[in-house]
Amino acid sequence: MNHSVHNRLVSFIWSIADDCLRDIYVRGKYRDVILPMVVLRRLDALLEPSKEAVMEELRFQKEDANLKELDEAGLRDASGFVFYNTSEWTLQRLKDTATNNRQILEANFNAYLNGFSANVQEIIEKFKLREQVRHMAVKDVLLNVLEKFTSPAINLTPFEKTDPDGRKLPALSNLGMGYVFEELIRKFNEENNEEAGEHFTPP
Repeated sequence: MNHSVHNRLVSFIWSIADDCLRDIYVRGKYRDVILPMVVLRRLDALLEPSKEAVMEELRFQKEDANLKELDEAGLRDASGFVFYNTSEWTLQRLKDTATNNRQILEANFNAYLNGFSANVQEIIEKFKLREQVRHMAVKDVLLNVLEKFTSPAINLTPFEKTDPDGRKLPALSNLGMGYVFEELIRKFNEENNEEAGEHFTPP
């Protein structure tokens, strides 16, 4: 991965904490929001291209096949990954349709989280992400955080994109994503005066 691209991504994500979470969380708790949101945005980006296929498979299972329980294998095949999301939402759609009603945004966000397959639910639970969503909604910063993570100025997706100024944003490989995540962990650990390996996460 290009080193400058890596640094730019880490700097942008790091800035989200100061821009959105100051006075809402103590600095040592910034990572409780930033790290799960990085993971969530990555999963969201991977699933975006197959969203319609997953929703069509869901419709087929419920309406045509009259299945009482979802066929997870079919949904995984539709998504192209070992995980999927059956909600109508993506992070981009949550942001695009958000109003000033924070209760509605929180409800929609939770509906989005609830749509993930069981393997992702484990990640959501370990990160206590629903608690963070609730706290951000109450403090009225959830939309701000959502806007930052869906910003066209950065690319956390595995697809090449173009920013609003027409500059190419390189695709972020899984390995590159791992490096970004570990660098964020390192920076948070330094902030909290923790040993580098205390929260080590493999790429």
